[in-house]
Amino acid sequence: MHVGLCRIQLRLAESGSLKDKRQVFRSVSSRVRGRFNVSVAEVDDNENRRLLTLGICCVSNNSRHANEMLSKAVDYIQSMRLDAELLDYELEIMSGV
Repeated sequence: MHVGLCRIQLRLAESGSLKDKRQVFRSVSSRVRGRFNVSVAEVDDNENRRLLTLGICCVSNNSRHANEMLSKAVDYIQSMRLDAELLDYELEIMSGV
């Protein structure tokens, strides 16, 4: 079994409140979950209205497939949210868990 983890940090320049930020989170997470069948959660910067840090996780029987799924999810998020700037992301694949 292989578990893929991804941490993505986005800057929300136009977010005026935490309510705006939560709305962006709900939109991004539901689209990514539906398209890639992965788990998505807000994992950091909870009280900062301008930063959104997402954790994405997938489980696969192939490490290459897990890496590919997460990479595609990052590309999808970057292309779908023109109001959010991708600051950084990290991918990690844990094998034999």
